[in-house]
Amino acid sequence: MNNKIGITIAFIFFSLSFTFVGILSAKHKTNTTEDYLLASRNVNPWLTALSAMSTGQSGLLFTGQVGYAYMKGISAIWLVIGWAIGDYLAWWWVFRKLRLVSEDTNSETVSDFLSQEKSGFPWIKLITALIIIAFLASYAAAQLVASSKTLHTVFGWNYSLGAIVGAVIVVIYCFSGGIRADIWTDAIQSVVMIVSLILLLVTLLAHGGGIDNIWTQLQGIDSNLVQVFPSNLAWGFTAFFMGWLAAGFGAIGQPHILTRAMAIDSADNIGFARNFKTVCGLVTSFSAIFIGLAGRVFLPQLATGGDPELALLYLSADLLPPVLVGLMLAGLFAAIVSTADSQILCCSAALTQDIFPGIAKSHKFAMLGTLTITAIVLIIALSEHQSVFSLTIFAWSALAAGLGPLLVIRALQKPVDTPVALAMIFAGTATVLIWNLGLNLSSALYEVLPGMAAGFLVYALAWLFYRKLRR
Repeated sequence: MNNKIGITIAFIFFSLSFTFVGILSAKHKTNTTEDYLLASRNVNPWLTALSAMSTGQSGLLFTGQVGYAYMKGISAIWLVIGWAIGDYLAWWWVFRKLRLVSEDTNSETVSDFLSQEKSGFPWIKLITALIIIAFLASYAAAQLVASSKTLHTVFGWNYSLGAIVGAVIVVIYCFSGGIRADIWTDAIQSVVMIVSLILLLVTLLAHGGGIDNIWTQLQGIDSNLVQVFPSNLAWGFTAFFMGWLAAGFGAIGQPHILTRAMAIDSADNIGFARNFKTVCGLVTSFSAIFIGLAGRVFLPQLATGGDPELALLYLSADLLPPVLVGLMLAGLFAAIVSTADSQILCCSAALTQDIFPGIAKSHKFAMLGTLTITAIVLIIALSEHQSVFSLTIFAWSALAAGLGPLLVIRALQKPVDTPVALAMIFAGTATVLIWNLGLNLSSALYEVLPGMAAGFLVYALAWLFYRKLRR
C-alpha cells in the first residue's frame, strides 16, 4: 500500500513538473499562427532532435514496441534497425530541403507545403488536409489509448477515464504555447525516457541473472523467441526488412515530425539534429526491445491472459523504487500526451488553415480548431479496442504513402501539376488500404513500401508521358 501511495505522489509531482515546463514556454510565444504552429521557425537543434525522437516514439515505444518484442522475440530488432535506417535517410535526403523550401514558400502547414497551387481551387491542400485529419487523428487516438493504459496501471482507473484525462492535458499543452510547448516538454521527456529505460533494463538484467540466463529461459519458453531472423515469413526476410526500412523512411509523410524540421532555426542544423536523434532513438528502441524480452521471462502470464503492451509498466512497478516508478510513468504519460498534442495541433492546422482558409490568420479560431479535433480524437480513442501498435503502424503507413511521395517531389522542387499530384495521393493511400485491409499482406511486406512505390510510379509515368508529348 505504501508503495502505491509513493508511486502516486511521485507520478503526480513529476507530471505537474512536465506540464509546468510547457506552461513556462508561453513566456516566449507570440499570438500569431506561425508561432502557434511552427514556433516562429526558431527552435534550437538540440530541442528539435529530442522532440522529434519523443514525438516519433512515445506510446509506440513504451507499449507497442515492448509488446511486439514480448510476442515476437529477438527478431523484433529488425523492426528497429530497418526503421532507423529509413528514418536516417529521410532526414538526410529530404528534411533539409523541406526546411529551406517551406520558408521560401511561406508554408506554415504540411498541406500548404504540398499544395503550392498557383491558380484555381486548392484541391491538393483540401485533399491532403482531409487525409491528415482522418489518419493523424487515429494516430493521436492511439496515444490516448496508451495514456489510458498508463493511468489504469498507476491508479486502477478504467480506460475511458484515462483517455479523457489525457485529452484534457492535451488541451492544456496546446493552449499554453502551441508547438513550442510540445517541443520543450518533449525534450525533457526524452531525457527521462532514455534514463528510465536504461535503468529498468539494468535492473532487469540484475534480477534475471544476466543476459545469458534470460536468454536460456527465453529458449525454454519458445525457441522462436531467440531466433535472430523471424521464421515463417510469407515472402522471406528481405521483403520483411525492406518493409520496415520503408516504414522509417515514411517519416516524410508524418506531419507531427515534418513540423519539427520546418521549425528548426536553420537548415544547416538539420544534420546535427538527425545524428543526435538517431543515436538517442537507437538507445531507447533497443532498450525497449530487451525490456520486452525480459518481460516474457518475468511475466509469462501476459502471453495468454493479459496485455503484453503493459509489460514495461508492470515490470517498473515490481522492480523499481516508488519514486523511480513515478518518474518513469510520469515521463511515459507526458511523452504520450505531448505526442498526441503534436498530432492534434497538425490536424487543427489542417482544419483551420487549409480547409477553412478564411480563418487562417485567426489565433482564436486556431485554438477552437484544436478543441474540435481533440473531441474527435477522444471519440475515436473511446471506441477503439485495437492495440497501440496496430493503430499506430496503420495510421503511419497511410500518411507515409498518401503524403510522402508528393512531399519528396515538392522538397526537390520538381514540377508536378494538380491532376498528377492528386493521382499520387490517391494511388498511395488506396494501395495501403487494399494491401492491409483487402489483401491482408501486411505481415509479408509492410504496406508503406508498396504504397509509396505506387505514388512514385504515378509520378514517373506522368513524367514519361509529358516528355513524350514534348517531342
